[in-house]
Amino acid sequence: MIAVTRLDKTPMILNADLVEWIERTPDTLIGLVNGERFLVLETPEELVRRVIDFKRSVVAGPSLRPVGRPVAVNG
Repeated sequence: MIAVTRLDKTPMILNADLVEWIERTPDTLIGLVNGERFLVLETPEELVRRVIDFKRSVVAGPSLRPVGRPVAVNG
C-alpha cells in the first residue's frame, strides 16, 4: 500500500499491486487494473519510487523481533 494525495488534498492509501499505469496529463493520473482512475498531486517519479519502496519492504519481510515485545537491556 502507498500513500497518495488527491487533487483536493485528501489523503488516500492505494493498493500498489493494482497500479497498471501512471501518466502525467499535466496532473498525475493513476490507472488501476480494475479500470478505476485517480488524479493525484504526486509526480509519476515519486509514485514509482513509493511503489518500489513498498515492494522492497514486502520482500524484506517483517522484523525479526515481534512487534510489541520489550527489548531486554543489560546494564
